[in-house]
Amino acid sequence: MTGRTVVITGASDGIGAVAARRLHDAGDTVVVVGRSPQKTKAVAGALGVASVTADFSRLDDVRELASTLLDRYDRIDVLANNAGGIFGDRTLTVDGNETTFQVNHLAPFLLTHLLQNRLSESNARILNTSSVANTRFAKFDISDLNLENGYTENRAYGNAKLANILFTTELHRRYADDGISAAAFHPGVVATNFADGSTTAMRHLYRSVFRFLLTSPEQGSDTLVWLAQAAPGVDWVSGAYYAKRQIAKANPLAYDTALASELWEKSAALVGIPSAAPDRH
Repeated sequence: MTGRTVVITGASDGIGAVAARRLHDAGDTVVVVGRSPQKTKAVAGALGVASVTADFSRLDDVRELASTLLDRYDRIDVLANNAGGIFGDRTLTVDGNETTFQVNHLAPFLLTHLLQNRLSESNARILNTSSVANTRFAKFDISDLNLENGYTENRAYGNAKLANILFTTELHRRYADDGISAAAFHPGVVATNFADGSTTAMRHLYRSVFRFLLTSPEQGSDTLVWLAQAAPGVDWVSGAYYAKRQIAKANPLAYDTALASELWEKSAALVGIPSAAPDRH
């Protein structure tokens, strides 16, 4: 499959940068989206593709990103919501949300909503980078999405990665009839600069001599690239959570359809939009 437009966020480093290269080499028109202007331009420049910078800790940046993409591209065939991170002490963004929750969930939720009509017109696939942290660290309380109580870095990250899966299942439920396909996936514990902003013990693994035990960015990009290239409904199931190209077991809460719907509504309220799609079911 070639000639498609593929937007990858978090593509200035790690698995996003590798996926951008692999999909570009396969013939896709790739748009590299990243937070750092220097790193984003470097990755895009090496491939000879377009880039856009956006800081997901600022929702106005997400709105500007969406506007730019809509102005530039008549179709978007793949939206890879890959940007994310694990951070240090609890902080709030300029928008008033806990940083981990906004960067990993609310920002891609908003971006997807703002691009929704273009994505539907393109029969697009939406790919959300989750993590096995959704099973290991999440202690999810729908009434405390910004973790005012019981905050830890790992819990915040696990909750956000569970939110990615709930978002995916609800995307499928609400938009499958409009031609949208969606999947979440765990890329593996990848040797990148991912945990640099964190004070959690996890960062020591990413920096230590045991780094060689981690998955390489090339390996970590594999499921993302496969989901982007393989046929939804034939090779993979829309609405599912994957690891190593196989449906994986997620946190039990990931299968709670009422929770997914409630998270959608609360997320829409937090980013200042109405319920982002009619509930047809």
